[in-house]
Amino acid sequence: MIRSVFKGSGSALPARAVSNDELARQVDTSDEWIRERTGISTRYIAGEGETTGTLATDAARAALADAGIPASEVDLIVLATATPDNTFPATATQVQAALSCNGGIAFDVAAVCSGFLYALATADSMLRTGMAKCALVIGAETMTRLLDWEDRATCVLFGDGAGAFVLRAEEVPGDRSKADRGVLETRLHADGAHRELLLTDGGPSTTGTSGKLRMKGREVFRHAVVNLAEVLEEVLAASGYAATDIDWVVPHQANLRILDATARKLGLPFERVVVTVDHHANTSAASVPLAFDTARRDGRIKDGDLVMVEAMGGGFTWGASLLRV
Repeated sequence: MIRSVFKGSGSALPARAVSNDELARQVDTSDEWIRERTGISTRYIAGEGETTGTLATDAARAALADAGIPASEVDLIVLATATPDNTFPATATQVQAALSCNGGIAFDVAAVCSGFLYALATADSMLRTGMAKCALVIGAETMTRLLDWEDRATCVLFGDGAGAFVLRAEEVPGDRSKADRGVLETRLHADGAHRELLLTDGGPSTTGTSGKLRMKGREVFRHAVVNLAEVLEEVLAASGYAATDIDWVVPHQANLRILDATARKLGLPFERVVVTVDHHANTSAASVPLAFDTARRDGRIKDGDLVMVEAMGGGFTWGASLLRV
């Protein structure tokens, strides 16, 4: 059977790292307050000349280098972001131009923190059906440009960054062996009834501005734990694997408490959960591929590992995907 086989990953961060102590000099907060509630100690903030597009391009180049695949082979770019460089054209087309692989398919996906899962599922479908052969799937954000720096409940939570996967359509045995690599199962959901719990208070069609991020944290936490545990169970049931078969879970890095609560609901040891929220904060659609790439580069995720990725974001949107690296 044809699967979307993982070939490489890459990531990129802005030059400036901002600690909780530095943030506390600008905002009414403290290192202790932030760590206790979120587990975050540092985040990266994009500076002049650093955009969603430049971060996405850097992550894409790193992923292609890791895969050993030239940009000329890429005929599909799906970029997940809530913070595009322009309302249009799609930031994916800027990445395409920067990589000089013009002529293929390139577009953006908007599902906020779940965006990378939606982008991964979209690219997977297009590769399996033959519409493309080699894909860059990117999550990239400059979320700090949506923040209200007077709202300490939200401004301490987010950071900027990008992560990317290279996928290629390849024939695999489809027999659940370690040779059966690629994206195995994915499930996605959305529930627009809860949009008011996590949103921006503006947009091109309403205020003519991008707006500022607004969130009701307690309600989001409650929905996140339930929704993520349920979608993980759905993917496991569809794949025929058990939670004990999973080598690593790479979750959306929103909050250390959500990561811990989700692992507990599934009965997974927390040692098998990749955690980078302490260093990167919540980078929205970039968070899953950024965490995944970090764990690959430090030797945790290895070739042949069974990895579950999952996320939930504004909308609400949420999803999970199981892949054999």
